[in-house]
Amino acid sequence: MLKKILLIAMALSHGYIFSQVGIGTTNPDPSSILEIKSDSQGILIPRLTTLQISNMVSPATGLMVYNSDLNEFQFNCSVPATPDWSKISHGSSVKYSNTNTATNINSAAYTNIPIFGSLDWNDDTTLYNLLGNTMTINTTGRYKITANIAYIVPTIANNSDLRVSVEAQIAINGTPTGAIGNTGYVRHSNGHVEASLHVTEVFNITAGQTISVQTKRGGNSAPAVFRSIGTSNIYIERIK
Repeated sequence: MLKKILLIAMALSHGYIFSQVGIGTTNPDPSSILEIKSDSQGILIPRLTTLQISNMVSPATGLMVYNSDLNEFQFNCSVPATPDWSKISHGSSVKYSNTNTATNINSAAYTNIPIFGSLDWNDDTTLYNLLGNTMTINTTGRYKITANIAYIVPTIANNSDLRVSVEAQIAINGTPTGAIGNTGYVRHSNGHVEASLHVTEVFNITAGQTISVQTKRGGNSAPAVFRSIGTSNIYIERIK
């Protein structure tokens, strides 16, 4: 008996008790080291600010916290020496569709286009602020941006310009950046007056920077406008 007590005491002193733990259950699942059951309560993990998280010393790989500044769960997906905090909660996104069908988007130089028309949703109004044709991002992070543009070359005074081709790029702080979207020529003379172009990009954005969609002339100078209300849109999502 004394021998058993001594063995238990030694195991406790070295943390070598191997068993399952059940909270709210006396029969935890065999595959789990800890199972928690409740019909009325949840689990509340530590809530830390961004600064508190960044001040953690050698956080373990896989360590999870709730970032109270960003309202999202995060875990360290890197090693303790160089932690990389990735979110595991849903992305905060915003989407707008066009309402303008009169502005010429086939200008000689890159120009912001009025794609921010009707708001479809904004998951976080503290993260995205719209002013005119630009969206300001208020939190540093990685963002996925998709712009879909459908346009038409209207007939104006028997206009029969050939080879109209609109180009588009996402602009960061007013500077076209990343991938270029381009359509084939629109040949007005044979009734081919409609086209669409699509750009998807991912950028590391710094708080305070702006996002816009800019287009310019890739062919002749006939005016081009959004095809109809709601047929062009922009989607922005914070992914990290």
